[in-house]
Amino acid sequence: MIKWHLNQVNIAKRLAPMDDPIMRDFINHVDKMNALADNSNGFIWRLKDEDKDEAVNVFQDESLIINMSVWTDLESLFAYTYQSGHNQVFKRKKEWFSKMKMMHMAFWYSPEGLEPTFQDAKNRLDYLNTHGETPYAFSFKSKFTAEDALNYKPQLKL
Repeated sequence: MIKWHLNQVNIAKRLAPMDDPIMRDFINHVDKMNALADNSNGFIWRLKDEDKDEAVNVFQDESLIINMSVWTDLESLFAYTYQSGHNQVFKRKKEWFSKMKMMHMAFWYSPEGLEPTFQDAKNRLDYLNTHGETPYAFSFKSKFTAEDALNYKPQLKL
């Protein structure tokens, strides 16, 4: 039997270049937030900074910060996002990032051991922004399961 994991992508548009003083306090929190994620229940994998160069080619926007990770389940990701020290930094996002008009976070399931790619992430975000929440791409507002995703046939025309 295949075991399924939850993938997540979130993007944010910086207010300034990373070396600008506006971004300094955000940068000062990155290692702490990454360590918190790495040690959270249900955490499996996250995109490392050195792997992010390819994201510019896929997302075609150098001002975006892209975060991707894999979790055992939605509850573990929710606990990290809103019930850990991450929440204190998350509440300050307006200091560093502009408000995005489109969905900036998407979740989807994949078989255990399969790491998401930037193209996977962009496809899920694009799908979510075009079709709304479905088991193919969703957010915390929907609590789709891996079984829901297995039984869903997405409209892949974007």
